[in-house]
Amino acid sequence: MDALSLSLPDRSRPDRSHVVAVLGPTNTGKTHLAMERMLGHASGMIGFPLRLLARENYERAVAARGRDQVALITGEEKILPAGARYFLCTTESMPLDRRVAFLGLDEVQMCADPDRGHVFTDRLLHARGEVETMFMGAETIRPLLRRLVPDASFIARPRFSTLSWAGTTKVSRLPPRSAVVAFSISDVYAIAELIRRERGGAALVLGALSPRTRNAQVALYQAGEVDYLVATDAIGMGLNMNVEHVAFAATRKFDGRRRRVLTAPELAQIAGRAGRYTRDGTFGTTADIGPMPADVVDRIENHQFDALRTLQWRNSDLDTTSLKRLKASLTRAPNRPELKRARQADDEMLLDALSRDAEVTARAGDPAAVRLLWEICRVPDFGNVAHDHHSRLVAQLFRFLAGESRREIGRLPTDWVARQVDAIDRTDGDIDALMQRIANIRTWTYIAHQAAWLDDAEHWRQRTRRIEDTLSDTLHDRLIQRFVDRRTASLVGRLKARDNLMAAVTSSGGVLVEGHAVGTLDGFRFVPDPAVAADDRAAGRAVLNVTTAALRREVGGRVRALEDDEDVAFRLDDVGEIRWRDAPVARLASGSDVLSPQVEILPTDLLLPAERERVRRRVVSWLRPHLENALPSLFLARRTDTAGAVRGLLFQLAEGLGVLDRRDAQAQVPALTAHDRATLRRLGMRIERRAIYVPELLKPAALALRTHLWCAYDVARTPPPPELAGAPVSLALTPAADRAAVNALGYRCLGPRVVRVDMVERLLVRAEGLARRGDPVAPGTLAALIGCRLQDVGAVLADLGFTTSTDADGLRLRAGAGRRQDRRPRRTARSRPHKDSASPFAGLSELSRRQ
Repeated sequence: MDALSLSLPDRSRPDRSHVVAVLGPTNTGKTHLAMERMLGHASGMIGFPLRLLARENYERAVAARGRDQVALITGEEKILPAGARYFLCTTESMPLDRRVAFLGLDEVQMCADPDRGHVFTDRLLHARGEVETMFMGAETIRPLLRRLVPDASFIARPRFSTLSWAGTTKVSRLPPRSAVVAFSISDVYAIAELIRRERGGAALVLGALSPRTRNAQVALYQAGEVDYLVATDAIGMGLNMNVEHVAFAATRKFDGRRRRVLTAPELAQIAGRAGRYTRDGTFGTTADIGPMPADVVDRIENHQFDALRTLQWRNSDLDTTSLKRLKASLTRAPNRPELKRARQADDEMLLDALSRDAEVTARAGDPAAVRLLWEICRVPDFGNVAHDHHSRLVAQLFRFLAGESRREIGRLPTDWVARQVDAIDRTDGDIDALMQRIANIRTWTYIAHQAAWLDDAEHWRQRTRRIEDTLSDTLHDRLIQRFVDRRTASLVGRLKARDNLMAAVTSSGGVLVEGHAVGTLDGFRFVPDPAVAADDRAAGRAVLNVTTAALRREVGGRVRALEDDEDVAFRLDDVGEIRWRDAPVARLASGSDVLSPQVEILPTDLLLPAERERVRRRVVSWLRPHLENALPSLFLARRTDTAGAVRGLLFQLAEGLGVLDRRDAQAQVPALTAHDRATLRRLGMRIERRAIYVPELLKPAALALRTHLWCAYDVARTPPPPELAGAPVSLALTPAADRAAVNALGYRCLGPRVVRVDMVERLLVRAEGLARRGDPVAPGTLAALIGCRLQDVGAVLADLGFTTSTDADGLRLRAGAGRRQDRRPRRTARSRPHKDSASPFAGLSELSRRQ
């Protein structure tokens, strides 16, 4: 037999009661030992500090003894089989009136906790098993236990593994299987977001989570779907996980009353989560807070802490004969120096608040009503964020339950309960909203377990439990959506397990690594998904390397397919890139002249030099015919056998991308014969007063292609305004507009407008006629002609050489000094000279007409 078994009482002698305290740091097997001892007795009960722990050990007991033998009792959950012999409870919910052979109290050092300590102290002093009582906790309580429970024997449990200081590390460089601890929800969220971006995601453990959500998050971590856990100090008790390192992102917290530094024992309780059973663990801090004081580190590593000096105590022998006596009995002072009067707890504060309500005090006039009021004040506020709201709820509960008379104990109205519960039964909203609803429904679950308060209490227990489960599952899903990238986490995890990753390309171009989509193959370029691990991280680089290796095999086949494809598989898109099967593969680059652009393959690491040249040659073989077919009038000079002025004019037109200022062709235009002009008209060219152009090239499709050619040829120039893509009649001239680009594409800058050349000619003809005749015109007529505002018409006409004036009849135009104007009087029907049919001029006119 080992020393431990010799030190424990003989269970074969039930007449001999024994108290034992099993003390030691975390990871010493204290709870496991208590469960083994309890199940060795005919009956037993253990009080745990957390509902989560009670539920976990309930499942262990059920597996060992069967569901009909084990009960679970917490404030929100009661499973009580008729023949139950073993009871797993939260400390507050322990049924002390039930006699059991074994009774255990876990985390007994919680007797010193400012909020709940008085409950643990009460169990320490008054709760006993008939055969064996076991207290499990930290060594710091040993001196006080010796004085308060002098008949107790002690067993020291050493830690199974070593806990050592690992220094300070950035969050982004924490090793896998780490837990990061912060003390505010905002900090927890920020850290989890950072880990999601860097490492694929993290599980969250917060006190505000329901046990179901917390278990689901822990399971996510335990299963290896994420390698990191971000938690508050809720991680400090009862969570047995495969954590290898605990990193403190803060060492100060708000404890409900003030912001303070955590004590060394508190830090040790949390740090002790690192390392389980015989596997060693480490703890440290993040770079944001710097190193931990050396003396604190030494105490944590060696588990040496100052002993507790006092325990929290509150009188549990309450006088409920009146409200005044109840309040007085709650404030009674302890009669031992080891005990300290606990600060006012939430239930006491509620009692004080309600005792100031005249209606409540009037109804609490007899012992039964006082006891009822005290029971109602102990309804927990799990949300702990709206004290006034909870006070109003508790007051309303008492009004309903106290009834109209002092002798009548009522029930909560079913329709009122239904409204309260229905308001919580929603799964919309963000993470914080869901956590608040879970807190609210947990309060109603507690109420539902007070069978005397409700009609059909079982129905409400099932309803609130179902709502909490639904909200918990939804919250778990939302946490995963926000803080976990399963793909990145999986890739990082698989990369750690083996060197080679499997990669493949789907028929649609999707790139898969180990079955996870990591990006797409767009033509010959790999476009990574931005959610994949950061490029400067080892995992991200490895994923990218294996992806590149797989894609090179795919690219070879794509090059062959591109070479064999028909011309219809290629097109020039709106931004000047050449697409093959709708994927960008090349772009236009500057060539020897504007109609001879080069082809530049888009940057990619996947094409070998020989493959890049093969792709370029095939694209070039498509591009030339495509340009000639789309812009035939620009290639006329290179295809026709014309000579002289016509050929020179065609060359100039090609260089100007289909638009030529007439002043630049003063040598060619006068030399054109009637036959030459007819030839040019057949070719679609128009020679106007100010410009020579091809109308077909002013249409949107041709204009877009000309734009790409101009931009490729003169890459240093500012691109034309994007509004020109639709070939508008005119548009506003902005200071940033490149006039050279505007002119090259067939527009002219006139006043505050950019006007298409064909519309410039139409406006010019109209203006000359009006100026010659002196006829007035409505300004809106000319504005509509070129699509501009009324106030812009004068400036546009001024640039064309006209002056304008306005009178009652409208706008009048006059040719400027530098512009020729026919000043001869207009001939009317009356002023025309009479034709003499006998004159020689009449005969000549008739001869010309007949010819």
